[in-house]
Amino acid sequence: MTPDRLDTIFSALADPTRRAILARLSLGTTSVTELAQPFDMSGPAITKHLKVLERAGLVIRSREAQWRPCSLDAKPLKEATDWLERYRQFWESSFDRLEDYLHEVQNNGEQDG
Repeated sequence: MTPDRLDTIFSALADPTRRAILARLSLGTTSVTELAQPFDMSGPAITKHLKVLERAGLVIRSREAQWRPCSLDAKPLKEATDWLERYRQFWESSFDRLEDYLHEVQNNGEQDG
């Protein structure tokens, strides 16, 4: 994955409205009109959010007559998760080493006392 692609994905996920849109789309395909209903914003504002999500590859929009269905494409989320996973492993390893050190310090304190 290129850094630019990762930047685009995380930038899209940085906004709570876009995360709410993705949450709704995780339930299934819906129209732009239905997506806009829970938000107190104009249609053009929702469209802007959808365009950001589309650029990140997270949303697929199509046209079927008058209906404009939107659906979730979770592949970019997997890419971001895979990238984050490397750092989770790093932090878990660091915390495990810290825990081992604290146990060692505790045991040495008990032996001295």
